[in-house]
Amino acid sequence: MLTEVINCENSIDKDGIKRAAELLREGKLVVIPTETVYGLAANALDEKAVANIFTAKGRPQDNPLIVHVASKDWLPRYAAEIPESAKKLMDAFWPGPLTIILKKLPVIPSIVSAGLDTAGFRCPSHPIAHAIIEEAGIPLAAPSANLSGKPSPTLASHVLQDLDGRVSAVVDGGSCGVGVESTVITLADGHPRILRPGGVTPEQIKDVLGEVFIDRAVTHKVSMGEIVASPGMKYKHYAPKAHVSIINAPLDKMAEFVNERAKDGVAVLCFEGEQNRFNVQCVTYGQSDDGASQAQRLFDALRELDEIGAKTVYARCPSLDGIGLAVYNRLLRAAGFEIFNL
Repeated sequence: MLTEVINCENSIDKDGIKRAAELLREGKLVVIPTETVYGLAANALDEKAVANIFTAKGRPQDNPLIVHVASKDWLPRYAAEIPESAKKLMDAFWPGPLTIILKKLPVIPSIVSAGLDTAGFRCPSHPIAHAIIEEAGIPLAAPSANLSGKPSPTLASHVLQDLDGRVSAVVDGGSCGVGVESTVITLADGHPRILRPGGVTPEQIKDVLGEVFIDRAVTHKVSMGEIVASPGMKYKHYAPKAHVSIINAPLDKMAEFVNERAKDGVAVLCFEGEQNRFNVQCVTYGQSDDGASQAQRLFDALRELDEIGAKTVYARCPSLDGIGLAVYNRLLRAAGFEIFNL
């Protein structure tokens, strides 16, 4: 199919907003910008439209999707239970990069939730995404707008590299601010548990709820047969074509390790200002002491590694504090959980 590019500078671009909403109501696939990454959106109430998301991405159907709504006032239409803890989180972080897993109503097709009786709900803060949902008047199922397994897109040009000809339209709203997908939290077992770290940090959630637990799958591989409640838990994700390994070591030790292995095709994913320590090609992803800059830059950097023809990549390990946990989680999956502790 021919993919239409809708240039939409802001949420008051009524023509662009209306065009995107019209296509979504017709059951088409439309890529929209959010504050996290670009999302491949379809009417979450339309089972056929949602099935087309999996086809376009090449995404396994046991990987659940997130339902995007315009406000918390929409939730009673789609969620069977909204506990007080969820209301506190929504008051604190919606609109924003937080997905809350709740019991769903039957109106949400099972294909959205991978057959589970729960679904993840999120209210994006990006003004264009928010305006499109409002105009369409429907909830949108929207995973990241990339081919399954590749780095998530933070620019419309990334989307077109992967999905041109596979979707009806791409709304170009510029660069995404956060750079990694939303935090996913479940309240299903009575205790708040983060299934996927993201733009809202564990520390911020703890300030609101008093406690929060980190699921083991955030930093460890789950088995292929295991049922998961959140996207980003099960499969290798975010990976460039190169073989990626994380190096958990001081800069001096890592530089020695890499320089001993320097040859054509070897590259380093490092922090700004560290390039002169390595005798190979370097791609940077933010500042060593700034997790937000790392998150915003990470997926762009992983795609840049493909552009320079890297075959083997050694990646600097970020701090696990704050949003750094989300950066580490994405790098782990890009590396297939291969990490060297030196």
